[in-house]
Amino acid sequence: KLCPPPGAKAECVIINAVECEPYITADYRLMMEHADEILVGLELLMKGAKVTKGYIGIEDNKPQAIKLFEEKTAGRDDIEIVPLAKKYPQGGEKQLVDAVIRRQVPAPPAIPVNVGAIVQNVGTAFAVYQAVMKNKPLFERYTTVTGKRISKPGNFLVRMGTPMKDLIEFCGGMPAGDNKVLAGGPMMGKALTTTEVPVCKGTNSITILTDEDAKRKEPQACIRCAKCVSACPMGLEPFLLATASSMHNWEKVEQEDITSCIECGSCQFTCPAHRPLLDNIRLGKSTVMGIIRARNAKK
Repeated sequence: KLCPPPGAKAECVIINAVECEPYITADYRLMMEHADEILVGLELLMKGAKVTKGYIGIEDNKPQAIKLFEEKTAGRDDIEIVPLAKKYPQGGEKQLVDAVIRRQVPAPPAIPVNVGAIVQNVGTAFAVYQAVMKNKPLFERYTTVTGKRISKPGNFLVRMGTPMKDLIEFCGGMPAGDNKVLAGGPMMGKALTTTEVPVCKGTNSITILTDEDAKRKEPQACIRCAKCVSACPMGLEPFLLATASSMHNWEKVEQEDITSCIECGSCQFTCPAHRPLLDNIRLGKSTVMGIIRARNAKK
């Protein structure tokens, strides 16, 4: 990200400290405990990107973090703290760029640097500080272990490779009854078939849902209410993409910009007919991206 493609020039670095998904508080805990280090990491990222302006976007449901960073950056013109309204999925790169600097990133293959922004997560800023200032490689990260029935939920500094089973046991063990374990949050997390899965650099949360919360209702016929269209942050037509994907009409879904989908799950969450929109769209997106890669390889 710090090496923009030809023709693109970075103007600022935006630190994503939004953490908009329910349950997850790992980045918030990191900000409260390592604010100084994160700011040094931002300065290093700005130097690497050769820019003189940095932003830290924090949603206003974290007033203590906003206050802490505003105190740390008081009197500075090069770093600006941007309080943002609570809005899912504002943690997406394109949504964050629009919220912070009011610029809209075009459809793929465009990326944020094409409108002058380089977006990095708050955890990345901290990792950059540790790598440059402490000569420490990235082998651990803050991870949230949470769920309504977890007896001792919390945030933990976890070494990568630690089995999720060990973390769940440390938090009181798996709750009684049927549960659904997600690597990630309830909106974008991936369901696991086993807890013998290691924590990796992208594991921001282990979320355990009860059977009542996780159970899907029976899908019904689409009633063309367009709620999914209104909810889509990318301006897509999820009902069309899902239907075309289920019919394996890959040419149609590519024409309808399925690669712009950020898989936030807003469409499926808001659908009154309980249709598996995101499931079908994920299938279509992965297939189309494979087709595009094969096509480009032949050129």
